[in-house]
Amino acid sequence: MTILSEFKAFLLRGNVVDLAVAIVIGVAFGVVITSMVEDLITPIVAAIVGEPSFGGLTIEIGDSNLFYGRFLNAVFAFVTIAAAVFFFVVLPYNRFVAASRKEPPPDPTTQKCPECLSEIPVDARRCAFCTNPVVTTA
Repeated sequence: MTILSEFKAFLLRGNVVDLAVAIVIGVAFGVVITSMVEDLITPIVAAIVGEPSFGGLTIEIGDSNLFYGRFLNAVFAFVTIAAAVFFFVVLPYNRFVAASRKEPPPDPTTQKCPECLSEIPVDARRCAFCTNPVVTTA
């Protein structure tokens, strides 16, 4: 097998394509949420606090400016993205997995032997494995 054909097989595996799609969608989602935070949420918070813009909040130390408003925008964007991923991806996925992992109902035609815990027919009067008598509870 040539290197080119191995590379093609690697790229065409499902998990590589899925990962690429997830990264592209994740980046686009991040841009939308960052815009929402910077253009909608922080101006509302800034209006409540009394500042015209969060992004312009600075502290001057000597000849340097610390732009803590930009940092606050990044923190708001991160928290919003994390909350959206949790509520719209993680929580529904966990509920789906929990619902699909329910154990099947017990088989009504068998019961456990009280002595050796082997599966025996419900109508059995003696266990086929340990030969102890079985008392039916019906």
